[in-house]
This record gives sequence, structure tokens and C-alpha cells, in this order.
Amino acid sequence: MNRLCTLLCLVIATAFVLPAHAARSKPTRPKAGSEAPICKYKGYIVLDAATGNALLQENAEVITPPASMTKLMTFAVLSDKLQRGELSLDTPVRIDRSDMDMGGTQVYLDERETFTVEELIYAMMIQSANDAAHALARISTGSVPIFVEQMNAKAKEIGMTRTMFRTPHGLPPPSRKISEGDLTTPQDFAQLCRYLVQKTDVLKYTSVRDRDFGPDRAKGPLHMENHNKLIGRVIGVDGLKTGYTEAAGYCLSATSQRNGRRVVAVIMGCFGPNGEKDYGRSRDQKMIELLERGFSALSASPATASAPTSAPAVSRPTAPTPKPTTTATTKAGNKSVPAQPAAAPVVAPQPAPEPVSPVSPVSAAESPVQAAAPAADNPAPAVKFELPAKKK
Repeated sequence: MNRLCTLLCLVIATAFVLPAHAARSKPTRPKAGSEAPICKYKGYIVLDAATGNALLQENAEVITPPASMTKLMTFAVLSDKLQRGELSLDTPVRIDRSDMDMGGTQVYLDERETFTVEELIYAMMIQSANDAAHALARISTGSVPIFVEQMNAKAKEIGMTRTMFRTPHGLPPPSRKISEGDLTTPQDFAQLCRYLVQKTDVLKYTSVRDRDFGPDRAKGPLHMENHNKLIGRVIGVDGLKTGYTEAAGYCLSATSQRNGRRVVAVIMGCFGPNGEKDYGRSRDQKMIELLERGFSALSASPATASAPTSAPAVSRPTAPTPKPTTTATTKAGNKSVPAQPAAAPVVAPQPAPEPVSPVSPVSAAESPVQAAAPAADNPAPAVKFELPAKKK
């Protein structure tokens, strides 16, 4: 009897002790560095727009296709022509059959139609229309290959030393060989973005969230929605351009201004955390993180006098070509940290609120991500993402 009681007591004690031990043995928080990555990417860089100094970077010199971000260089060349008077925003562009055969994202131009240069610029920058980019390149020089030569000359002028353009739109070559298409690096492309926000009125077009194209078309206007989903949703973001092809992955050049200071950021070759295609959602999430970290690094450094971050819409003053950005990469483990900025004249620092993490729970007033309008006023956008057309 005593032995039976003793055995029963041992069983009961074991029933209580083992679950308690198991509960204590379970980790109460993830180990440092074990968080799931937001996305996979080839490289990124964040610059102080005023100085060109790198605030953050990782693999910023990787050479990779820019996809439809190429259209930013198309805009840069067109901007020069508008400034010199070779084109005007009201110049009529008669659509050619060659413009209609681009494939990919389009505004579905017809050879019986005529549009102004400005209308086609809006189509190129908001809808990322490949047919509009081709039409603009063709009409401005009479030959798309000549226009591409001017794109590469502009790249050299800006200091894009690892860049080669072969199209005005960013579509892959017929061979689908990466080496035969447009190629650049995050660092080079950030140079272009910085040039555009300082020396052109690119933000006039890239900051538009939605717009109708061709209100007088016989088949009715096409409603365009900006492929850059950070516009109107993340504080201060007013550009610049998205891109996607199979080879390039999801790419984004973004810029944001807060409290009088601006950053430009480029991320290239993104896919979901497991390498999946996700229509750029993880790319956008990573870009929000980079912008917040960039402003945090910027707030730790003194403000410096700088040129205006955008030129007036009517006049594009000529300015000296910016010098190539000098950057330095420092890493701790797998995380990149801000590079040390070059010496610059120091003025009184501008007060700026401490940026908050986009992944931390914060109030609506503090969040860098602005709340979208109610569903009734802001339905899910019916946007054609920049997937290349399948060849028949």
C-alpha cells in the first residue's frame, strides 16, 4: 500500500514538473538577428540630396538591369531639349506604328492619334508607358538609336561610370540576355536621381498619384495610377520611379523631403523574402525602412546649405554638372551602417522630430505612413504592373 502511494505521488509530481520545465525551456523572444528578412535584394543606397554623401548602402556597385527606372534618364534627356528650346511641352507628337509595338505597360497609343509632349511625359512617368517613352525618344531626335546615344552621353556627364543604356523604356532585349540590355548600379542611379530633383522639374510629374490620359480620345480616357505606391502614403515621398522585369526584379528609385531636408534612395533586384514575385510589396516595405533610416542618419548630421531640390515648372536653369558621389561602405555583421559624410560647411542644425520605425506600433500622428482614405473613396487600384508581355 505504501509503495502504491509512493508511486502515485511520483506520477503526480512528474505531471506538474515536466510541463513547467518545458515552458521554461521555450525561448521567450527571438534570438538577435533571427527576424525574417523583409525581402531579398541585389543592392541599395540612400543619399543626402544636398551633399551627395551616402547615408546607407549595401552592394551599391552591383551591376543589374534598372527595368522601367530607365525612363528617368529618358526624362533627363528630354528636359535638356526642353530647356534648349528644341522641344516644347505643347509640341504635337504624331503616333507611329513603331510606337505601338512596344509591349509591356502601355497607354495603348494608336497611329491615328496625336498627343503633346507633356501628355506623353505624364504617361511615361505615371503609367510607366513604354509606348509613350518610345514616341518621345523618336520624335525628339528622329531616331531612337540616336536618342539612346544621348542617354549614354548624359549618363557620362552626370558621372554614371558603370551604366549603359540601350533603350528609352527599360524593356529587356529580344535575346533576353542581361548583358545586352540596360545596365546600371544603385550608386550610379542615385546620382541620376539626385541630378533630377536638383536640376529639373521631374517632381511635377512623379508626385502625381493619378491622372487621366487622353481625355479627348475616341475610345475615352485611360485612368492612370502611379506605380509608386509610396506616393501619398509615406510622408514626404514625391517620386520617383518603379521598375520590374524578370531579370531586374522589383526596383524603386524614391525621394522624400521632410523639414527642408531631402534624401534619395535606390533599391534594385527585389523579390519577396523567399524569392517570390509579390508585385513589389516587399520592395516598398524595404524602401520605407531605408527612408526612415536615412532621415535618422541625416538628423544626426548638421544641415548644410544646398541648391533647391526642384526647379520651377516653367524654367529649368542651367547648372554645373554634379560631381560623382564619393561613398564608403562600413558593415557590422550583415547590416550596413551610415557612411561618414565628407566635411561640409556647418550651419545651425534644423530641428527635426525623431523619425519612427515603420514597423513599430505608433499613433497615426507619429507614423511616417499616412493612412489611406476610406475604402469608398480609395478603392484598390486597378494598375497594370510592369510585367513584360509574353512573346507568342
